[in-house]
Amino acid sequence: MPEESIGHIDFDELNKKAVSQPLIKHIYTADPSAHVFNGKIYIYPSHDVDEGEAFDDLGSHFAMEDYHVISMDTPDSEAKDNGIALHVRDVPWAEKQLWAPDATEKDGRYYLFFPAKDYEGIFKIGVAVSDSPTGPFTAQAQAIKKSFSIDPAVFKDETGNYFMYFGGIWGGQLQRWRNGTFNASDEESPTAHLPKNEEPALCGKVAKLTTDLLELAEDAKDVVIVDENGQPLLQGDTERRFFEASWMHTFNGKYYFSYSTGDTHFICYAIADNPYGPFTYAGKILNPVVGWTSHHSIVEFNGEWYLFYHDSSLSQGVTHLRSIKVTKIQHDEQGFIKTIDPYIDLKALI
Repeated sequence: MPEESIGHIDFDELNKKAVSQPLIKHIYTADPSAHVFNGKIYIYPSHDVDEGEAFDDLGSHFAMEDYHVISMDTPDSEAKDNGIALHVRDVPWAEKQLWAPDATEKDGRYYLFFPAKDYEGIFKIGVAVSDSPTGPFTAQAQAIKKSFSIDPAVFKDETGNYFMYFGGIWGGQLQRWRNGTFNASDEESPTAHLPKNEEPALCGKVAKLTTDLLELAEDAKDVVIVDENGQPLLQGDTERRFFEASWMHTFNGKYYFSYSTGDTHFICYAIADNPYGPFTYAGKILNPVVGWTSHHSIVEFNGEWYLFYHDSSLSQGVTHLRSIKVTKIQHDEQGFIKTIDPYIDLKALI
């Protein structure tokens, strides 16, 4: 839920009513990208810190400097913090703001994909490599060529191809790339370069990766989300259109692109027959959580499906101090995902 809605919440009662509890409490973590490697769960979150930055719609208060990898034997077991896996000081091209990462594995090596602002204040996406899923990771000297914006999510298909989904509007700068190059206008409003409400919404991006997973093998393509009539969602359709937090999973041969609607605080999803889409909007996965952002991942473990997500309940609603969580999700017989309410009877607590 947005901050303006949580001023009177009893957080002790809220946590009792939550469908899940924070996995890690000694640090703040967010944007969990979960994967199963070698029979264990590894979570790649961002690491929230309180740097005293003023709140703004460009996300300046999200001043993260490093990544920790969290591991679990099962979704019900204790989560382990494996320490710092990568710090911004060890990324030659990056100045600040290590936002939501993801990771993948190929031939026994592990690849951490992450966004950061370069020394010109432009978000790019980098990659770092390790022989262990917990790191430490060694960053490439330069960001991925032709990369931009934030929230990389890497997906391996059945044929062994790897795709990177990415993008985020407002502070994620996706709107500044509408014409193919970065719009360096002095206009700092996060809505300055967005389409009009009646125009097609900005899309997340997807590109196949090269075989070494270090570069893009093609120019990024739009991840188009369409309505039940096959028409692209409009920018003004704020409860359904893409904002940030791309994720991809497959179920019964279908491709599920899930994402956050940002300022309306939902995790939604859309379904296609291939990794490029177009994707037909299918519904909401997660209703709003306490805090502002919503960012997630979906993973299968021992035949069950799980949603990893975050909220700000541990910090009593502080937007940029979040905690990762996990709960089960269910696909019905038609393949649709049952919407999750993150708290039981939340209205009674407000």
